[in-house]
Amino acid sequence: MAVKRKKKNRESNGPSAPAWMVTYSDMVTLLLTFFVLMLSMAEMDKVKFQRAVVSLQGAFGIMENTPPDETQTDVIVPEIEPIPLEMLQSVYRKMLLDLQKLELDEDIELVKDRGAIVLRIKEKVLFDLGSTRLKKQAEPVLRKVARLVKPLPFQVRIEGHADSQPFGALDQNNWDLSARRAIGVVKFIAQNELLSLDRLSAVGYGAQKPLVPNDTPENRALNRRVEFVLETRGDYRQELPFLVDSSDQLPF
Repeated sequence: MAVKRKKKNRESNGPSAPAWMVTYSDMVTLLLTFFVLMLSMAEMDKVKFQRAVVSLQGAFGIMENTPPDETQTDVIVPEIEPIPLEMLQSVYRKMLLDLQKLELDEDIELVKDRGAIVLRIKEKVLFDLGSTRLKKQAEPVLRKVARLVKPLPFQVRIEGHADSQPFGALDQNNWDLSARRAIGVVKFIAQNELLSLDRLSAVGYGAQKPLVPNDTPENRALNRRVEFVLETRGDYRQELPFLVDSSDQLPF
């Protein structure tokens, strides 16, 4: 009877794992612990690790869009320094006199705006309606403007502005028109070596910055213009803060 009970107990326990399996499991556990320890002591190259992860994710189809490359450096936006108010007022008064001496006071409006000094030239002085080609009579005006600006310690951003009406070209819009006009003015100044290129930049605003509502032909004519914006800065790719109200203007 006792013999039968022992045999039954052995059968109920089921088959046991081979002895070598226990030793093998211990070895694998020790190896895993060893590699985890080594990994924790090593310095991880984050860039290579990220690339490896992205590569694996792409291979398995886990991710469709590639994440930003961590090697890319951050873009540093230089700070802009508005013209000091005292200097702004002094230069503004001097430029008023110089405009009169150069006989430009009928063609150009001088404005204090956004901590900068703006020379505002109407479209009819430089361009025909809807054209991006400088008029022949615009050349002496631009030469005088360059002569006026050259001794001043400022950078020059040339802005093109348009009205809100289509100007006839099927493959272009008012933004294209304003940008090409600004670039055309910069090219003329550069080709004739009137100002140093490192002082110049060009931008087109289209109809985005009107002076007055585009509701009459007269108002639209006022909005079509080219502006020389004189600024002081480390770099000058941003709009200046308002130090002087743009309504404080002296029209000619």
